[in-house]
Amino acid sequence: MTSENRVVDAVGFRETAVLHMVCGKIASGKSTLTARLVGVSRTVLVSEDKWIACLYPDEIHTLNDYASRAARMRAVLTEHIKALLATGISVVLDFPFNTASTRAWGHSLFQAVGCEHRLHYLDVSDEICKSRLMARNVSGEHPFHTSEEQYDQITRYFVPPAPGEGFNIIVYDETGKVHSRTGS
Repeated sequence: MTSENRVVDAVGFRETAVLHMVCGKIASGKSTLTARLVGVSRTVLVSEDKWIACLYPDEIHTLNDYASRAARMRAVLTEHIKALLATGISVVLDFPFNTASTRAWGHSLFQAVGCEHRLHYLDVSDEICKSRLMARNVSGEHPFHTSEEQYDQITRYFVPPAPGEGFNIIVYDETGKVHSRTGS
C-alpha cells in the first residue's frame, strides 16, 4: 500500500481509501447496496446509470449502444477515480462488474493506486431479479426501462466472479445479508 492513499484526518487517525465495486444481475440490488456503502465519511459514489443518462440521453437503444458509451465513460473516468483513491477518498462504483473484462478494469484501478478494495457480489436468482425489474419499471424511478427480453440478452454475458481473479469478494444473498467472504 502506498502512502499516497493514506491521509490523516482532523483527529489524527489514518484513513485508507477503499474501492468498492458491485457485481450482480440487473435488479439484484447493486444500486441499493451502493447507496448504503457511500454512507461512510470520505466516500464518493459514481453511478454509471446516472452518468450515462446525463451524457447520452436517448442514445441507448441496443446493447451495443450501451457497451460503447460505457467503455468511453470508463476511459474518461479512470484517471479521476485513481486520483480520488490516491488522495485517500474511498470510491463506490455503481457499475456492473459482471464480466471478467469489466472486473479487470476495476482491478487495474486499485492496483495502480495500491489501495484496499471490495467486490460486492449480489448472488440473486433470475426469478427474483425479474420480479424486482418489473416493479422498478412500473415505478419509473430508474433512468432506464429494461424489458424481460433485454434482461435475458444482457444476463447471457454475466459471469460470476472467481476466486482466481484476485479480489476480496463479499457475497450477498437475495435479502442483502452477507453470505460469505473470500480474499485474494
